Amino acid sequence: MNDPVHMPGEALRAVGEEMHRWARDLFPICRSITGDGVRETLRYFQKILPDLTMHEVPSGTQAFDWTVPDEWNITEAYLENEAGERIVDFADSNLHVLNYSEPVDCWVDRDALDAHLYSLPDQPDLIPYVTSYYQRRWGFCLPHRLRESLPAGRYHAVIRARLEPGSLTYGELVLPGQVEDEVLLSTDISHPSIANNELSGPVMTAALARWLSQQHERRLTYRIVFLPETIGSVVYLSRHLAALKRNVVAGYLVICVGDERTYSMMPSRDGDSRADRVARHVLRQRVGAYDEYDFLERGGDERQYCSPGVDLPVAVVMRSKYGTYPEYHTSADDLSLVTPVGLAGAFDVLRDCLHVLEHDGYYRVTTLCEPQLGKRGLYPTLSVKGSATGVRDMMNVLAFCDGRRDLVALAERVRLSALDVIPMLETLQTHGLVERLDSPPDGA
Repeated sequence: MNDPVHMPGEALRAVGEEMHRWARDLFPICRSITGDGVRETLRYFQKILPDLTMHEVPSGTQAFDWTVPDEWNITEAYLENEAGERIVDFADSNLHVLNYSEPVDCWVDRDALDAHLYSLPDQPDLIPYVTSYYQRRWGFCLPHRLRESLPAGRYHAVIRARLEPGSLTYGELVLPGQVEDEVLLSTDISHPSIANNELSGPVMTAALARWLSQQHERRLTYRIVFLPETIGSVVYLSRHLAALKRNVVAGYLVICVGDERTYSMMPSRDGDSRADRVARHVLRQRVGAYDEYDFLERGGDERQYCSPGVDLPVAVVMRSKYGTYPEYHTSADDLSLVTPVGLAGAFDVLRDCLHVLEHDGYYRVTTLCEPQLGKRGLYPTLSVKGSATGVRDMMNVLAFCDGRRDLVALAERVRLSALDVIPMLETLQTHGLVERLDSPPDGA
C-alpha cells in the first residue's frame, strides 16, 4: 500500500466526525442477532461500501454445536397501568424490551409482573440491556428506581413482536490483494441502541474497509465481516473454516473502540500470534501505556475465532474493554460516551496495525559486507564528524536484515517503530539492497 504512514491531523479528525455521524444515524435502530434491524444496518453500510454483500442463513441451520434460531422482529411494546398511563414504552428506548421477547398482550398484577422486569439496583437510574435468545420469555427493562415505585395493581403488558422461522443475516466484503494470505476484520451488528459496545465497532470497520478499498497496491487480501455476535461468527466459521485456516495470517475483532479513556487489547488464545505482536508493537509506539488482558477474560467473538480446532490468529484492539466500564450494557452507553476523538484515535491505531501487517515479512540484504550507500545517494559523500548521524537508523536496519527477523522483531531490535522502518526498507528495496521473504530462509 502506498498510503502515507501517518494520516494528517485534519484528515483524521474528519474521519472521526464522519464515523460519529454514521453512529448517530444507526443508533435508533433496534438490532438483534436476527431480523430487519440487522438488514437495515447492513443496507446503510452498503452505501459506504457498495461491494458489501448480504447473506441469509435460514432458521434451523446447524452450525457446529449451534442452531440458527427463529427470526425476531418487533414493532411496538409498552407497559401501562390501569389508568392507561404508559410506564415503559419501546418507542422511548429500544432497550426497554427484553431483546428477543416473545409476543404478549395480557394483564398481570404487580407481583406477577415483577418476574418479567429487569433492572440494576446498583445503577438505579439506568436501563439495562438484557437478552434471552435461546429461551422463550418476555419482559421489560427499566430503571430500578422506577421499578421500585410501581404500586400494587394491574398492568397491561403489550409486546408486538414476531418470533418465527426466518433467517440470520450477515455482511461480507473481500478485498483481493496480490497474494491469498488474508487479514480478517470482524465486527458485531447485533446490539440495539448501544454505542461503544456496538456501533463503534461497525462504523470503525466500515471506515477501515473504505480506506483499504482505496489502496490500489494491496499485497494482502482483506476479509471484512459484519456478524451477529456469537451465533454469527459460529455460522460464518462453519461455512468458511477450511479457507480461513488456510489463508488468514492475522485478524482483529473490532469492538469497543469509541471512548477516550484508554486503549486495551485482548490477545489470541496463545498470545503470540502475528496479530498479537503487531498490536502490542503499535500500541507501545503510538499510545505508550495500554491495558492488556488475559484470554481468560475473553468475552467477544475471539472466543470462537481462537477456539481449539479453529485457532485463527485473531486479537482484539479496543479502547475501554467490554465489561470494564460502568456504562457497559446500559442506556448510559450512548453517543456521549463515544466521541469523534475516541473513534479517530482507535482508527489510527488499527490502521497502523494493518499498515504493519501489509509490509510484514523477513528482510535480507543482497550484498556481502556493508553496501556502499554513497554512490546511491543514501550516505554523505563527505565524511566529517557527525555526517553519518542522519543515516545511522538505516544502517542499523541494514545490519539486522539477515532474514531471521520479521518486521516487528527487526524494528524492536533497532529500537524503532515499524512504521518508521517501513519507508527505510522500501528505499533499500528500491535500490536492490534488501529483499523481502515470506518466511525465514532454510536454516535461519
